Amino acid sequence: MPGGNTRISNFERPHPIYLASGMGAYVKDVDGNSYLDFQNNFTALIHGYGHPGVADAVRRQANLAVSFAGPTVTEVKLAELVVERVPYFDQIRFTNTGSEAVMMALKAARALTGRRLIAKCEGAYHGNYDVVEANVTASPRNWTEVEQARPEHSGVAFSALSDCLVVPFNDIEGTRKILEGVADRLAAIIIDPLPSRIGLIPLAADYLAYVRDFTRKHSALLVFDQVLSFRLGYAGAPLPQTGYPDLCAFGKIIGGGLPIGAVAGSAEVMAVFDPSLANGPRVHHSGTFTANPLSMAAGLAAMADLLPPDFQRLNALGDRTRTLLAAAFASAGVPGTVTGEGSLFRIFLGSEPVSSYADTFALAQDPRLKPLLIRMRETGVSLSPIGLGAISTAMDEADISRLGETLETALRSLKHQWRV
Repeated sequence: MPGGNTRISNFERPHPIYLASGMGAYVKDVDGNSYLDFQNNFTALIHGYGHPGVADAVRRQANLAVSFAGPTVTEVKLAELVVERVPYFDQIRFTNTGSEAVMMALKAARALTGRRLIAKCEGAYHGNYDVVEANVTASPRNWTEVEQARPEHSGVAFSALSDCLVVPFNDIEGTRKILEGVADRLAAIIIDPLPSRIGLIPLAADYLAYVRDFTRKHSALLVFDQVLSFRLGYAGAPLPQTGYPDLCAFGKIIGGGLPIGAVAGSAEVMAVFDPSLANGPRVHHSGTFTANPLSMAAGLAAMADLLPPDFQRLNALGDRTRTLLAAAFASAGVPGTVTGEGSLFRIFLGSEPVSSYADTFALAQDPRLKPLLIRMRETGVSLSPIGLGAISTAMDEADISRLGETLETALRSLKHQWRV
């Protein structure tokens, strides 16, 4: 395998830690070391590891069949469960990944509007689809000038980037200046309510109101990417009714740890995928493993065991986590910032506030972050390579306390090297 593995997010020199098993809030590597895991496969495992309901559902389905060419009843049940929870969902179609869900949502927007242009926010990550693989980790733009969208890597098609428009997250005036000149060519604006790469900064209510009003006024679609942020509540990220999107791409937690994605919206909009129409669907969507029975079974079991009290507990633990982590920075005498909402958090070194992608970009370059995360992992607590963490239902107050204590200990052990 080029570089030794299949996911660039796992790459590490001289090699990443190879994991062997997981149970509850903990994972073990091939050498027998145990870690309190706040990665949870990049936020997907909301129940942690070895959840009895999910494990039993997968075993039962594996004994029947691991995949079919035809649909299953479990697909219908999972669809019903999700649609019943979210007020702006009438219909849903499953995909294999969140990237694929974003792709299908944006194709639907193009088909429905007859337009090509997609607007996305600077710093936001929306998966591996060329038209939105722009300005994800690039240096912040100068918003007083018009700039071409910058590809995330050299494999991105330049022809696709001609259909990509980059706007500043939560900046109404900056976004207005860019959008108003292209309103008649705009198919959709795609937004994540809590974008991790921008810094887990929440979508501002006035910004949401602006883009929702703009898309309605100009007959474009508002698409939400909740692949990560769907874990924020029983109905996904909390939204005012006036801010409901036309389409939503999501995934991760709805698969119980197995590959999944989904796109959902109103019946009127979702008709774009309907093969029962006289002229067939305006957007063709299929896939060998789409809505495969293992993912459907695992997802149904995981979601059925996520009720409003579970989200209340998770989000309370999230509040407690952010408080303890901020206290750890203060107690260790090292400037730091903690962002996030609900069961998600991200840590930054530095005293500067994090309110924009430019802030996040500057702090993410801090060379102290990587050794800090490695030191924490060496003492048994694992966060993502960018300092992102996700809380699972398998965790409790003791786990959160251990996280705070581990951060403080790591900071104290390294601060003399940083001349703090």
